Amino acid sequence: MAQLIADRRDIDFVLFEQMKADELAKTDKFAEFNKKTIDLIVNEARNLAIKEILPTNADGDKGCVFENNKVTVPESFHRPYELLCEGEWVAMQEDPEVGGQGMPAMVAQAAGEYFVGANCAFMMYPGLSHGAGHLVEVFGTDKQKELYLKNMYTGKWGGTMLLTEPEAGSDVGALTTTAKPNGDGTYSISGTKIFISGGEHDLTENIIHPVLARIEGAPAGTAGISLFAVPKIWVNDDGSLGEDNDVVCDRIEEKMGIHGSCTCVLTLGGKGKCKGTLLGEENKGMRAMFQMMNEARLGVGLQGFSMASCAYMYALDYTRQRKQGKNLLEFANPDAQSVTIINHPDVRRMLMTMKAYIDGMRSFLYFVGNCFDRHKTAGNEEEAEKYMNLIEVLIPVIKAYCTDRAFDVCSLAVQSYGGYGYTKEYPVEQLLRDTKITCIYEGTNGIQAMDLLGRKLGMKGGKPFMELMGVMMQTVAEAKEAGLEDLAAKVEAAVNGAGEVAMLMGKTAMSEKVLTAFAHACPFQDVLGDTIMGWMHLWRATIATNKVEKAKSKDKPFYEGLIKTANFYINSFLPITEGKRNSIKAMESAAVDMTEDAFAGK
Repeated sequence: MAQLIADRRDIDFVLFEQMKADELAKTDKFAEFNKKTIDLIVNEARNLAIKEILPTNADGDKGCVFENNKVTVPESFHRPYELLCEGEWVAMQEDPEVGGQGMPAMVAQAAGEYFVGANCAFMMYPGLSHGAGHLVEVFGTDKQKELYLKNMYTGKWGGTMLLTEPEAGSDVGALTTTAKPNGDGTYSISGTKIFISGGEHDLTENIIHPVLARIEGAPAGTAGISLFAVPKIWVNDDGSLGEDNDVVCDRIEEKMGIHGSCTCVLTLGGKGKCKGTLLGEENKGMRAMFQMMNEARLGVGLQGFSMASCAYMYALDYTRQRKQGKNLLEFANPDAQSVTIINHPDVRRMLMTMKAYIDGMRSFLYFVGNCFDRHKTAGNEEEAEKYMNLIEVLIPVIKAYCTDRAFDVCSLAVQSYGGYGYTKEYPVEQLLRDTKITCIYEGTNGIQAMDLLGRKLGMKGGKPFMELMGVMMQTVAEAKEAGLEDLAAKVEAAVNGAGEVAMLMGKTAMSEKVLTAFAHACPFQDVLGDTIMGWMHLWRATIATNKVEKAKSKDKPFYEGLIKTANFYINSFLPITEGKRNSIKAMESAAVDMTEDAFAGK
């Protein structure tokens, strides 16, 4: 039987053989999460995803209904949402006392890989509830936590994030939404927010909106932005629901994909009756947002990857069944039978490319999840700092690189189906459309590249980046010991090359050619992502090489596949990365030198 959504054997490999997730059970924080427990959690998540969530994906593509300022989600979403809440899957990593399961990040990623791959649009509702709830948990007062937190973490209430405005876009500091003190601890909120995922729907009885707004008299720009908790329906001091809070959905956007996730335009205080309470400190709203950004961007990387993994599983199954054309070696034989298209070399090239990206991205994502877990369980400050340094420098890469490559994988999946891939009869067409949004939100991938170059590369005197280089070189050394000298040498050259280009980028960004440096920020981000993928494949191949000889017969093909995939990626793609590095070294400045009129005549 074909696997759906994800390769369970590879998930187990990454969790237990590569990242050693079961070792977390030796710590006090994750003592109950031994291998047996983790297996049980992933099995339950897989069953829920395949049996209840996956069947809603095509239905969700029909979209939500907007009528009389209300949004109705597809009816099929309601049952799996109830099951998700009953299973306490909304806040997997949070404390059980507030409705979570206290899971390690890596285990939550494994469950999330199945959930998001099954229906990304559907999973945005509980995902946003968790994200908004985390803001309340970290920055809320005791009263706010008492009123909101458990209801959000259990999925009884929804949550959103209200940042974007019509004229501000990614320039959040230009927002115009205002907050006026009422003298009783509440603020009157007035403004319009756009692109608000889950801003209005019928899955929950209430929605808590964290809203960025400027208190009257606050400084201009981001320095004067505060964060407020604004309920859709006002919550009384005893926890009961009061009146509508003048948060009105004016429309939902018609989008390229994720149609089951409503993207709303919300008007706050159109009748002068919208109230909120300060969440955190005055004028510290952006600081609160950035504190949550690492996990959010890791989550978006997981979104893109999970849909790409699902697309690869579909493509693999289709190419194993679809018969068309003769084997190339039998082309001149008039009696030769048609073969399944997985036997055609170019189809195999596409499948190998998809597998290489999927396997590498899974290891990359779980590595960063592992860093979160090790940071939480670190025995001292130095160890904790090391893992946080790795997180900081890798987050923009994981968000941007994984979503860009996820879109590429989905495109190859469509291609592997031939003409059928371009029809709605098969699911890969939807996955291609749905995946594109992951390259855009939580900061476009260009913004991630600017963050990598402008903030992360030189932070703490370059220590985090150098620590990353050191971790990669450790794998190179282990691969040489395992007898993979040739592959190790090529990854070593790629790591050294990435370091050389990083120094050039940093130096150029500090010179009069700063604009030229930032014009190359995305290519540099790609170079670093390519190098990390080479590292991950070398790491995977090293483990496989050390195990394949003594492996059980059922495991031998899996380990052999890891070694072949590593050879494919390192020998076929890292040479392209060298070309990218050479392109950056040229520091061509035409993009920033050319006049605006020269792009095209007016």
